[in-house]
Amino acid sequence: MPNAERTSIEDDEFWMARAVELAERCPPSETAFSVGAVVVANGRMVGEGWSRAEDPADHAEEVALRHAGPAARGATAYSSMEPCGRRASRPAPCARLLAEAGVSRVVYALAEPQNFVAAPGGDAFLRENDVVVDVMPEFAAAAERPNAHLL
Repeated sequence: MPNAERTSIEDDEFWMARAVELAERCPPSETAFSVGAVVVANGRMVGEGWSRAEDPADHAEEVALRHAGPAARGATAYSSMEPCGRRASRPAPCARLLAEAGVSRVVYALAEPQNFVAAPGGDAFLRENDVVVDVMPEFAAAAERPNAHLL
């Protein structure tokens, strides 16, 4: 897998703020989290999405990857919440989708709560599959806002 794209903290802050902003676009749900995600390659957005954007079972990362297509290889994915390591609505969890797409780095703000899945494990799965993972806890409060009723 290629080395993770180098970014500055200002770039990370810009793209994470965008992911958090996208989470606010999610149609409301009493049973699912609202998450935003952006895939960035060579300093530009190549895909973005949010939970339930195109289908009621959509997760933000899968929508962003769908839009990014092959441009996701070697890219950085920003997500307002840790990519899921297990999933009830579809066979492949987001952590696996990201690794299979060849994303080299994942940055997230908020660890996946254990409300629906006993052992999230997305962070661990990514690291085990040679994806660089960074956490931006300074964005956690903003990422929690659209999910406050579920936390």
